[in-house]
Amino acid sequence: MHTFHVPSCNAYLRYHDLPGSGPAVVFLHGLGSASSSCFPLVVRHGHLADRRTLLIDFLGFGFSDRPHSFGYTVEEHAETIALLLDYLKVERAVVIGHSMGGSIAINLAARRLELVANLVIAEANLDPGAGKVSGPIAAQTEASFIRSGKRAFLRGVISEGWLDYAGTVQAADAIAMHRSAVSLIARRSPTFREQLVSISIPRTFIFGEKNLPDPDTKWLSEHGVNVAVVAGAGHDMMTDNPMGLAEIIEAALPPARHC
Repeated sequence: MHTFHVPSCNAYLRYHDLPGSGPAVVFLHGLGSASSSCFPLVVRHGHLADRRTLLIDFLGFGFSDRPHSFGYTVEEHAETIALLLDYLKVERAVVIGHSMGGSIAINLAARRLELVANLVIAEANLDPGAGKVSGPIAAQTEASFIRSGKRAFLRGVISEGWLDYAGTVQAADAIAMHRSAVSLIARRSPTFREQLVSISIPRTFIFGEKNLPDPDTKWLSEHGVNVAVVAGAGHDMMTDNPMGLAEIIEAALPPARHC
């Protein structure tokens, strides 16, 4: 695992940089998760295994540091990813974001389009308003979530049988989870939806089959966004059907360039 120093908060972002041909493929995880945990089965499938791949844990999550001076907004997460890609001299990457990571990926492309050649977004938050995970977290005060809310949230995750997710929730910092959730569902202009449709690069939005029907399948298609469905999967599609998710990502990739 590699480290990257973020000067603004004197903290280290940690990531895997798996060797392969380009363009680089960047994976960004959801709220309470970690790319180092949730994407390994996906990236080993088919031709994805031949690509240079970055699995990045956001600050506050996974193996990365947990600076309490950091704001943990979507925009700040996107900025740390931009700084890392600049440091690695990565441009025109294929960026895959799941859930919160999808919203961060959209914002990254909207802010620094030269860094992103292709967006693959899996059930990201597009509009303001509470989600199933973010809503209950953001409804609490930060102090309450730190004091007891995270433990209660973890118990709920375990009771639902999401034991893989429980592991990354345990590792996540309570402040990072709360501030990220609050930012994720906040009103902003332009919205993530508006940012997504304004970006002039190939875009794919992925749904889990179990979460259909969804009116956004039609709306996104009408606005130039390719729509794909992971068969037999819910929101946790990396666990439900990692090969199905990988095949959709692989289909969205441009051809690799070989020296």
